[in-house]
Amino acid sequence: MSPPTTLVTGASGYIGGRLARQLAHRGVAVRCMGRRPEALAQRFNGDIETIYGDVSDAESLDSALQGIETAYYLIHALDESGDFESMEIRGARNFAESARKAGVQRIVYLGGLSHGDTSGSAHMRSRHAVGDLLRQSDIPTIEFQASVVIGAGSLSFEMVRALVRRLPIMIAPRWVRMKSQPIAVDDVLAYLEEARVIPLTEHRTYEIGGADVISYREFMLRYAASQGLSRRIINVPFLTPWLSSLWLNLVTPLLARVGRKLIASICVASVVEDEQARRDFRVVPMGIDEAIEAAHREEEAQVVSTHWSDALSASGTPQHWGGKHFGTRIVDERKAMISQPPEVAFIPIQRIGGQTGWYYANGLWKLRGIIDKLVGGVGSDRGRRHPEHLYVGDTLDWWRVETIEAGTCLVLAAEMKLPGRAWLRFDLEPDDNGESCTLRQTAIFDPHGVAGLAYWYALYPLHEFIFAGMCRNLAQAAERLPT
Repeated sequence: MSPPTTLVTGASGYIGGRLARQLAHRGVAVRCMGRRPEALAQRFNGDIETIYGDVSDAESLDSALQGIETAYYLIHALDESGDFESMEIRGARNFAESARKAGVQRIVYLGGLSHGDTSGSAHMRSRHAVGDLLRQSDIPTIEFQASVVIGAGSLSFEMVRALVRRLPIMIAPRWVRMKSQPIAVDDVLAYLEEARVIPLTEHRTYEIGGADVISYREFMLRYAASQGLSRRIINVPFLTPWLSSLWLNLVTPLLARVGRKLIASICVASVVEDEQARRDFRVVPMGIDEAIEAAHREEEAQVVSTHWSDALSASGTPQHWGGKHFGTRIVDERKAMISQPPEVAFIPIQRIGGQTGWYYANGLWKLRGIIDKLVGGVGSDRGRRHPEHLYVGDTLDWWRVETIEAGTCLVLAAEMKLPGRAWLRFDLEPDDNGESCTLRQTAIFDPHGVAGLAYWYALYPLHEFIFAGMCRNLAQAAERLPT
């Protein structure tokens, strides 16, 4: 007899993707439902079953819910254009009815926590309405009402980080003084995982938050302190949520589209009043400083497994001029197909730099090294230790090897003088039979303030020229090698 299957919806998003991997790692049979199952399959490398399903299309849910014992409802339309509130309500109604017909035994839903008048927040109204509709299925439902989620890649964390990093002085509207109880993403996942197995015969609603009750203002100051930054926040009483969204748009345009909807929900308190979750679950939530530190550790290790904007990228959104923005980081990605197995295609990658050069516009790379030397940087005189082999910690011109996995991945961290931090990453993704692969070349820049942004965009036309040529020539160099 096959083990019961657990369905995770919203697996292309921030929480859903992490939960699916965590459950699968525990040996749970996981099925992920999405509008683009082929994109989900690539994300999970075939380790998790993926299937087409769209909550706006009720008929598509029948096969997705077939044989499911526990269903996680982690879908939200915050990043959709148009009337996202109506979209969420219609989707929840379809899902509840289809889950009832399929014989699902348990639904677990992650919503939002708020106390007070939510009439001004379509986001929070829809979160509560979705919970009500799922309970109407008569399937025992656990609804978690969560405060602000903190983790590497979460929308709230990225918004705060962008504001603090880019604005030494902030004119802050009234909503930054509203109290919340931020909860670490790892604690949210622990609650969700345990909700699959705790005894349940009726609907339950749990309020969950971290160990500290703070305002967004204090959150910003705590983050600044964690980065050794001095920030001044000037409170003003007259910035409405709409004006705040315009202010946010000036600082971080990508976050503004979804952030403006989030800001409206911040205008009501998000503090745990019912402590039943502490009694029914084994989770001991961490405090805000520990949550921020955990997010930093994850980012520094370059293992941010999901990002709130993954749901956007899963829709096939192309890279715009200047690169994609992920929080404060800017990513320039290039791809090339190579008709060689990864172990062969990796040879030119591990020879990069030093006497070999950078496969394109070597004169410009040398000029950049000279400029770096003139401003007190390391320059490019260091070369490399060995012409063929690289190891973690090796110097490579003005880079240092941060990660190397033969035939798979090379990550270089920049040690030149920059108004920010930079990485250059090369990944090889094999095809189904392993006889060819895709080269994914990624330049990542984490700008420090306005100077960092000015640096990136001033040089981007040149970078676009250089990075495109380097990716193309690396692929051609691999093609010329004997198999």
